[in-house]
Amino acid sequence: MSRVLLIGSVNMDLVVEADSFPRQGETLFGHRFATYPGGKGANQAVAAARLGAAVSLIACLGKDAFGDQLLAGLKAEGIDTRWISCVDEATGMASITLAGGDNAIMVVPGANHALQPAQLDAAEQAFIDADVVLAQLEVPLATVEHAAMLAARHGKPFILNPAPAQSLPESLQQQVSLLTPNEYELAIALASQQPWQQLLSSRPAGIVMTQGSQGASYADAQGSLQQIAGFPVLAVDSTGAGDTFNGALAAFWPLGLAEAVRRANAAAALSVTRQGAQSGMPTLAALQQFLEQQS
Repeated sequence: MSRVLLIGSVNMDLVVEADSFPRQGETLFGHRFATYPGGKGANQAVAAARLGAAVSLIACLGKDAFGDQLLAGLKAEGIDTRWISCVDEATGMASITLAGGDNAIMVVPGANHALQPAQLDAAEQAFIDADVVLAQLEVPLATVEHAAMLAARHGKPFILNPAPAQSLPESLQQQVSLLTPNEYELAIALASQQPWQQLLSSRPAGIVMTQGSQGASYADAQGSLQQIAGFPVLAVDSTGAGDTFNGALAAFWPLGLAEAVRRANAAAALSVTRQGAQSGMPTLAALQQFLEQQS
């Protein structure tokens, strides 16, 4: 399995379930409250670790109870946390209200926005030791750009999951080995209105576009479009499916793009059969059993 270096966010998700959303100035009773570890960086790190990768995470947490709880959880997953810094900002959090099958989310980045390029420089050994580097866009863009530069300096492939969606500077695009957007994120990341098929073909083996239950598509080295089919399952909760896909893709990177995408599709499919983001992420044994059942 690969040695995966993650650069990204760590959040605590505060989830309230209710019959309806409160109007301005209104107070309602909810049915249920729970806290869940989250953040794209942490989610993808957990996904890769459960699938057998040796995972290191560069991130920032606050010096508070949420930070302590999240750090303990990452260690329990076997993730190397030596590069995580505790800062004076509050730990990142997301306040999520669920009602009538819809949701309303307020995110406070907090400590995640304290992750600066200097922290990556201090952790340069982690880049040297990694087989593949994976990042998202819930930390400052300048930090992501610096991560891409350090990965290139040490000859490491750099995977970027461009979420939340934003336009990417051309200089960053040139340093990304593989971009992993959905169709919406792809158009925004490349600031293009071209059909997604043309965008994939313009960057052979440089973009894998996720397509939910349909799987994922990319253009091979000859520029021909390839779709790796998804796996039909009874979906319970799609939260974290994209993060599971990305973590699995990095974990199986040494197997080549086509096989890594196939296994990432399977891992993402398994993840939606259970509630929660990290709680639904499969182990390597569960994934192997699932793939054997599909053959």
